[in-house]
Amino acid sequence: MTPAAATLPGPEVAAATAPRPDAARWYVVTVLGLVYALNIADRYVVSTVLEPIRREFNLTDTGVGWLTGVSLALFYILVGLPISQLADRANRRNIISAAMMLWSLMTALLGLTQNFWQFMAIRIGVGVGEAGGTPPSTSIIADYFPRDRRALALTIFALGSPLGAWLGSTVAGRIVDQFHSWRSAFLVLGAPGVLLGLLVLLTIREPRRGRYETIAPAATRQAPLGDTIRYLCTHRSVWHINAAGTVICLWGWGLMYWTQTFLQRAYGLTAAEAGARVGTIYLWAGIAATLATGAVLALPAMREPRRIAYFLAVIVFCSTIPSFAIYWTHSLRIATAMLWLVVPAVYLYTGPQMALLLNFLPPSMRAQGMAISLLCANVANLIVAPLVVGAISDHLSGRLHSNAESLRYALLALSLTGFWAAYHYGASVRSYDADDRRLRDGETGVAGAAGGTDGAIVRKRG
Repeated sequence: MTPAAATLPGPEVAAATAPRPDAARWYVVTVLGLVYALNIADRYVVSTVLEPIRREFNLTDTGVGWLTGVSLALFYILVGLPISQLADRANRRNIISAAMMLWSLMTALLGLTQNFWQFMAIRIGVGVGEAGGTPPSTSIIADYFPRDRRALALTIFALGSPLGAWLGSTVAGRIVDQFHSWRSAFLVLGAPGVLLGLLVLLTIREPRRGRYETIAPAATRQAPLGDTIRYLCTHRSVWHINAAGTVICLWGWGLMYWTQTFLQRAYGLTAAEAGARVGTIYLWAGIAATLATGAVLALPAMREPRRIAYFLAVIVFCSTIPSFAIYWTHSLRIATAMLWLVVPAVYLYTGPQMALLLNFLPPSMRAQGMAISLLCANVANLIVAPLVVGAISDHLSGRLHSNAESLRYALLALSLTGFWAAYHYGASVRSYDADDRRLRDGETGVAGAAGGTDGAIVRKRG
């Protein structure tokens, strides 16, 4: 099939790509956003009870990093890519439903653990389940919305992030305070996920892949993993977008991973007090920032990808300064005020970041490409941030004679990486035109995926 022929679909193709009613589209976004919220909540609850777990299991900061972050990330990485490969050729709805029920069950079982090794083993199970959540969810949303509306749809989907952080911090903290046990938080937060997994299975319909792109049959078939990796590495815009998302996770989520522990050590707050203080910011600042971002992205001028990238670069660059101030000050009031400035930046990037990446990926690579992006992000915020910050804190604690001050200096170093993320967003813009032209012309450099004349892609404005 020639590129010219690809622009003239027959009646059966036109029928298959006809837009679904808006109500159905936004229902899918809402339900998958709730799935994302519980994903974040089940992950975030560990940050709320980090200090009680450390004391009960007699761990160092480095040991906590291995137990709570690395155990989740390693198996998320090992299982995430195979699941994403499956999602690029099988029913994504079924994968999301099964994954949701698995990680929710594993989260509840964390509340029954009695020692380090039991917690480590079950935490690995949580990672196995969560690996099947976000990549197929974002891939489904990309097939429910045309290209110029994906940023808005994925921004609304990303509302699950501040909602989940609030559940995993404020609500979890109240549960711990009520039942006087960190285990109760896992038991209560794990149960709803099983019901939500059933809702996904029974009410969401699997869309046709690439339904808003007129593509040759070869482009709908799953691309080999090696081809997807080469695509991500050889297209400079995609590489910089992925690098920006990775570093911003290291910066923002890495800081948030340790912040509640820092507040407990530096200011003597309880787990419930720290969770309530930070969780309130997560909920209101996170939701407000995400909704404001959605409103900005809905503007006609913001349909141009380069403007989205510049928008993210400016926000992250400016937010890096107050992120440093959070840990520099010795005033709880000032630290709280700075959190109100930084937390919005941690949340508002998620939807636009996903949209930028998905817009430059062929349909046959979307789940795998998103899984690779999440792999990089999770290495940064679940392995590098917990281990490196923990190791620096442990190294300095003896010299400073205070685990609060040692953690402070470790987080000050991490806060500066926000400038690095801003650089990658700005750098990605330089090759947007060339990479977008290659994608439109089917010149992906990938045999059998979306390359050559058989894989030509022409965008539909549905």
